[in-house]
Amino acid sequence: MNPPAPRALIAEDEPLLAAALRQELAQAWPGLEIVATVGDGRSAVQQVLALQPDVLFFDIRMPGLSGLDAAVELADAWPTEGPASRPFPALVFVTAYDQYAVQAFEAQAIDYLLKPVQTIRLQKTVQKVQVALMNKAQAAINFEVTIRQLRHLMTAPGVVAPGGTPATAGITPLTLIQASNGSQIHMVPVADVLYFEAADKYVRVLTAAREYLIRTPLKDLIGQLDTQVFWQIHRSTLVRASVITTVTRDEAGKLHLELAGRTEKLPVSRLYAHLFKAM
Repeated sequence: MNPPAPRALIAEDEPLLAAALRQELAQAWPGLEIVATVGDGRSAVQQVLALQPDVLFFDIRMPGLSGLDAAVELADAWPTEGPASRPFPALVFVTAYDQYAVQAFEAQAIDYLLKPVQTIRLQKTVQKVQVALMNKAQAAINFEVTIRQLRHLMTAPGVVAPGGTPATAGITPLTLIQASNGSQIHMVPVADVLYFEAADKYVRVLTAAREYLIRTPLKDLIGQLDTQVFWQIHRSTLVRASVITTVTRDEAGKLHLELAGRTEKLPVSRLYAHLFKAM
């Protein structure tokens, strides 16, 4: 009995480029079934979880979520245990980044394609993915390796990190948050903030006693805060490390934090789980 044909999903917001990639893949890999083509990062995550293809071609810059953001979100939601578990898809980024960013991608085992996609380069990518799919224990589609690759990509020079940009060296950390509430502006010392959480168009600023809303995106805050003081534990959450009291692992293996001064538990993304290891 022959194995089922490999299945792929293309996430590309430019229809002409998506059609061109689909056409090139039909030539380079006739046995590959394209199960869906989507035009934004959110749809990519939803469709990949629903269809569980074997290969992903993700554009880096897409509306909603970037290709890297979508990959990180997928890595967090991907079933790795139980009857629904499957190997994480082989991930190929399609990018128009400059040479510096391309070097960063080349340093990782995850493959990339530079726009416009060239036939010869695509053939090399196809060969690499085919080898990986033939041996699913190989690093190219090993889940833990993928997590490490994504983590490295987030901090690679020239690569936009999921949910934000890396902290900028030489910038004085923010000490005061100005949060408006109707006709008032509250001056909130950063020293009082226990965590920040992105929520739609706002960022929630949580102290032990109050909650404020600000419009400054979390990605902009990351670059203004001391990364030794505030740890990113999720694409949408920054936590003051010194108030973390307990880290608990649930039955599914997910980590949750408890904080001094707050009653809610905060989930930790798989991407940041490495921050919490017993000494």
